[in-house]
Amino acid sequence: MTFSALSHLECPRCGETHDADQIIGLCPCGSPLLARYDLPSVTVTPAALADRAPNLWRYHELLPVRSPDNVVTLGEGMTPLLPLPRYGAELGVDRLLMKDEGLIPTGTFKARGAAVGVSRAYEVGVRKIAMPTNGNAGSAWAAYSARAGMEALIAMPIAAPEICRREVTVVGAELVLIDGLIGDAAAYVREQPGYFDASTLKEPYRIEGKKTMGLEIAEQLNWKLPDVIVYPTGGGVGIIGIWKALNELLELGWISGPLPRLVAVQSTGCAPIVRAWEKGLPESEPWPDAKTVAFGITVPKALGDFLVLQAIAETDGCAVAVDDEDILAEQHQVARLEGSFICPEGAANFAAIRTLRESGWIRADDQVVALNTGAGLKYPETVPL
Repeated sequence: MTFSALSHLECPRCGETHDADQIIGLCPCGSPLLARYDLPSVTVTPAALADRAPNLWRYHELLPVRSPDNVVTLGEGMTPLLPLPRYGAELGVDRLLMKDEGLIPTGTFKARGAAVGVSRAYEVGVRKIAMPTNGNAGSAWAAYSARAGMEALIAMPIAAPEICRREVTVVGAELVLIDGLIGDAAAYVREQPGYFDASTLKEPYRIEGKKTMGLEIAEQLNWKLPDVIVYPTGGGVGIIGIWKALNELLELGWISGPLPRLVAVQSTGCAPIVRAWEKGLPESEPWPDAKTVAFGITVPKALGDFLVLQAIAETDGCAVAVDDEDILAEQHQVARLEGSFICPEGAANFAAIRTLRESGWIRADDQVVALNTGAGLKYPETVPL
């Protein structure tokens, strides 16, 4: 049995294909690359997955690591899909579910991208990575690099959550604090020789880890799709990954359409995707003076913005911006009604669901899945004592 059905890399902008078994970043045209699989060769059935370990590597045929010997894991994946009956009743959404990524290693969904990205980087010969981060991606990639025995240099804005800085240093990675935003951290990383740049979508495999959220949602719902999936969007890797996963499942015949309507949620303090969607643009424009309490989605210009906008358009979804005050209010309300201390980025989803339900875009009988992308415990400053 082939462990991975990885075939090649493809550029979604120019269509050029590339050999997957090399150290590679962007397509020469400047676009991110997407991993493609020989799906007709996949013989595992949905029923057979039930006998596999409850982690994201259960989908190894649809992941890019060719040998199980190169898998770097901390047990990530298969996070719970929790019904929120009391909170859903308040919002007027009868079938509201939360995919809780706060229960994954390092406390956020970033562990998925790090697990697969580090594993594949190690497999093709990378031993030193560098990356800019708003916090959680850096702490995850630092942890998985340590697990793999690789060096990591992490550059993050000085305003990033303190706990993320501590997570980077405790595993022995090099931490550089930047007086600026994530774009300034990215500029610093570009100047560092000898490192593989693992920035968001500048390597092809982080998205493959993130797509397992979509695979898990489908499996946890017995291969029946929800009506709506709501996702907090900064760099947009997660929403692109979920869209990619569901399309692969369609091609395999494991699910049938239509796909869920995908909702990209941003803060009014940094909403380039929302503005582009409202204007009907194919990509976003840089957002000036970006600032929001949901620090993880403070991305003024995402490299993969055109893919996020395509995912929204092709699923009849939408993009919504919410105020910071509403984000914090929903974070507290979810905790009071359901006992879940979610992160601000996850709370942004619920503020958006409230808005979309009030407008009628979300119907009362829609099955809605919201991604809580991390543990609220990583953001103690959002809760006054």
